[in-house]
Amino acid sequence: MIDRLPITEDELQAYIDGELPEDRRGDVEAWLATHPEDMARAAAWRAQNDAIRARYGGVANEPLPARFDLDRLARSSRSWKLAAAVAVAFILGGAVGWLGHAAVARVAAPPRGGLEQFTANAVGAHNVYVVEVRHPVEVPASEAEHLVTWLSKRVGYQLRAPDLERLGLRLIGGRLLPGPTGPAAFFMYESASGERYTLYCARSNAADTALRYSDIGEATAVYWVSDDVAYVVSGKGDRTRLHNVAVLAYEQLEHGARKVHGG
Repeated sequence: MIDRLPITEDELQAYIDGELPEDRRGDVEAWLATHPEDMARAAAWRAQNDAIRARYGGVANEPLPARFDLDRLARSSRSWKLAAAVAVAFILGGAVGWLGHAAVARVAAPPRGGLEQFTANAVGAHNVYVVEVRHPVEVPASEAEHLVTWLSKRVGYQLRAPDLERLGLRLIGGRLLPGPTGPAAFFMYESASGERYTLYCARSNAADTALRYSDIGEATAVYWVSDDVAYVVSGKGDRTRLHNVAVLAYEQLEHGARKVHGG
């Protein structure tokens, strides 16, 4: 697999569009797991695609207007002129659309640096792994004690995997990921209906903050910083549901931190 790296920009775009060959997906996911800037770019592209589908998806499925029916135009006295005009319009439209795609991709990319980049990395990881069926995590919840011990050692502080059973979410496992300034821990939770939420955390030199929201594409994140550690809870759908998940995680993590500090 290493011999086939690095991943090209075309492959990243194909991965986001769902057009990448299955035998190449593992290579791309391995690349994203160790290249946070590309993960942030991929998350921005995915968010752009979601926004375009939400805004124009219905239009794409509508029948072609009669004025663009080339067969009908060909039967008119001015058929060749009108057909040529339509063809040129489509060609120019495609070119402008592609140039617009590149420009929007740059604009849609989240700001780099600080908590914005940290949150973008977290949401990028959420988007990459939450859709996985066979390999969403590196270490399963059946080895939770080992998972927490291993990740704590790698990130450099004592971790806790919050218990979210009260909200119908069970821990399915976690993995080690790169963060903006060092290793990051990543936990994934799942409900009986299949909805998934993730918790991404790592050391941070940002000032302490209360819970704050960030919308990146169709994923919404709640983040906060406490005692030099930044946390991001990511999910899709109901914002109230995400808020409840984040609050429950926050309460347990803050209580755990106070307990550790207090001995």
